[in-house]
Amino acid sequence: MSKFKQADLKNVTTIPLKSRKSKVRLSDFAKVYNPKHQPFGDFIRSFPHVLIGEDLRLFVEEIVRARKKKKAVIFMLGAHVVKVGLSPLIIDLLRKNMITAVAVNSAAAIHDVEIARWGRTSEDVEAYITDGRFGMSEETGEFINESLRLGCTESDAGYGETIGASLRQARYKKASILATCYTLGIPATVHAAIGTDIIHQQPSMDGGITGEMSFRDFKVLCEAVRGINNGGIVVNVGSAVILPEVFLKALTVARNLYKSVKGFTTANFDMIQHYRPRMNVVHRPTRDGGKGYLFTGHHEIMIPLLCAMINNLLKAR
Repeated sequence: MSKFKQADLKNVTTIPLKSRKSKVRLSDFAKVYNPKHQPFGDFIRSFPHVLIGEDLRLFVEEIVRARKKKKAVIFMLGAHVVKVGLSPLIIDLLRKNMITAVAVNSAAAIHDVEIARWGRTSEDVEAYITDGRFGMSEETGEFINESLRLGCTESDAGYGETIGASLRQARYKKASILATCYTLGIPATVHAAIGTDIIHQQPSMDGGITGEMSFRDFKVLCEAVRGINNGGIVVNVGSAVILPEVFLKALTVARNLYKSVKGFTTANFDMIQHYRPRMNVVHRPTRDGGKGYLFTGHHEIMIPLLCAMINNLLKAR
């Protein structure tokens, strides 16, 4: 016989299922999509109305609503977004006036330049790191660093605008986010952390110029962030540290100068959720009246889905 007393469940009180609050109903379940007979919009509506499936639908609606109200929609892009071939989708949204500003780290700018000028990017690091040749592509460093040098001395433009202007004659300029932004008159800012990029290890590098040009872009971003007040959008895709930190400081400056920059929506798209994007993009900035979303998945799947859903909603309206 056991030494321990067991609870007697005979007198436990139960409740009718019909009176219990249930978070999921059959009507929320996914629907089978038949591409032979149904349009793409039905595929989107086939998602379950549960958790992230519902969040993504709501977020897309917020983006379209923001632009309808002429609120800012800022996309912050890490290098991976460019190197996995997503530039055409971002460019399409730029041309449709769905994105009002772009912020990238300088690695993304490097990939953008290499694609625009030579149609290829993303070197094999393991093949070159052992003998000191990694990141030593001469043309890449000379083009970017020389463009920055000329831009710094000849105008008051920042990093992104200067590189965008320098790509006007590039062979594949239509595939360049920076060139497209320059052509359309949309702010594109580049935020460098000196020592993190291949062009910083080459003879053409000038730390003072790189710092000055990136600092100018920080001030451009501060002004762009002003536009997200009361209904704007900030999307971070694939930057784990630099852009979330830059955004938090730009938001602080905008709030300091313009007082009210609140009531906006943010989202972080990444393969795994890191601390800084979660805190500095999604949670902290939206604590006093905004909303934040977290979407986890490979960029080469999630961003085409996001852009297709935006375009589908635009078509429907």
